[in-house]
Amino acid sequence: MAEAARRLTALAERALGAPLPVRVRAWDRSESGPPGTPVLIVRRRRALRRLLWQPGELGLARAWVAGDLDVEGDLYEALGLLAGFFWERDDAARPTGPTAVLKALRDPEIRAVGRELLKLTGPWTPPAPPAEEARRAGGPLHTLRRDKQAISHHYDVGNTFYEHVLGPSMVYSCAYWESPESTLEEAQRAKLDLVCRKLALKPGTRLLDVGCGWGSMALHAAREYGADVVAVTLSEEQAAYARKRAAEAGLADRIEVRVQDYREVSDGPFDAVSSIGMAEHVGSARYAEYAAGLYALLRPGGRLLNHQIARRPLKDEDGYRVDEFIDRYVFPDGELAPVGRTVAQLEEAGFEVRDVEALREHYALTLRRWVANLEAHWDEAVRLTSPGRARVWRLYMAASALSFERNRIGVNQVLAIRTPESGDPGLPLRTRSWN
Repeated sequence: MAEAARRLTALAERALGAPLPVRVRAWDRSESGPPGTPVLIVRRRRALRRLLWQPGELGLARAWVAGDLDVEGDLYEALGLLAGFFWERDDAARPTGPTAVLKALRDPEIRAVGRELLKLTGPWTPPAPPAEEARRAGGPLHTLRRDKQAISHHYDVGNTFYEHVLGPSMVYSCAYWESPESTLEEAQRAKLDLVCRKLALKPGTRLLDVGCGWGSMALHAAREYGADVVAVTLSEEQAAYARKRAAEAGLADRIEVRVQDYREVSDGPFDAVSSIGMAEHVGSARYAEYAAGLYALLRPGGRLLNHQIARRPLKDEDGYRVDEFIDRYVFPDGELAPVGRTVAQLEEAGFEVRDVEALREHYALTLRRWVANLEAHWDEAVRLTSPGRARVWRLYMAASALSFERNRIGVNQVLAIRTPESGDPGLPLRTRSWN
């Protein structure tokens, strides 16, 4: 079969109804498609079986993670060219469940493509998912046990791996860029400082840092603003790392790091709460509880800074949505909602929302720096985790950067206050001065 690439290209264009915008190189080294474009490498026929058994984004993701698919050339360009055929297709045209898939397979054109693909696949058996796919317990979403398991899947892959990706700041959330020429460390420090100023931290302020990661926010708040910090995470590895950093900085007396679910924190009130890149894990079933719980932990006049990724709303719908690749390989059980829904639920819990700042472009810049860090330390990242895990991260961060750039998703800092009975929120008249 010396012309597998030509046949694959023809079948893909027949199924997608448009010319394939990238070149294809097949397992027999044949090539087909437009020259001068990124090359989609189909290393093994098993990639086709993955797509036939799980059409769409999940099949593609499994083939990528397993190394059955690869890209030669600019990964961002390749993802951008293919986006309109897969993850940016009109949702009404995308099969989303067994019934929809069966309906699509009844189409004579699709059936014909399927028969042709069968001739190329080799043994007709369903390939096992890559080992990097999340294994989850059954039962309801977002129980204490299931959330801890989901967090462990993503974060407990080794602190050294994250050092290579995130750099010295060890901040795993959107940075705040003065210009694209700033360093990642400068931009992350600016983000932490922005949060501290929005929360009006000062010596003696009692801060709860929810989802504290490797302790960077807690360290900045204690060192630069004199705050007393309770930092909580569900990751054992993160907690150990954060405690070590606090001790080395001489701040162990001001920073308490706990392996604890935010729902189990009972020693309020706090003057301020920071939740940076954590609320995406909460989910629709628990978001009202999350908002009410943080409201209850604040003293009257206390402030919440909620830094959270959002997705664009769909027509006649404002709820949550799960991305298959992200759910299976990156953030199990994570859910994104439109920012309007987040603001509404914070208000329903009793908060007065005083400021919403969109940082979409800032996250795109941050992700591109993380991808560059990963690529610069690729061999070490593979050694520390696995080839599949490193591939998960490269794809997820590059695709996410494009999603932010194309306004598919955004990220917002929402400042909310538990307004005291006097009605005075304690804010400056010109809020954005944050002093």
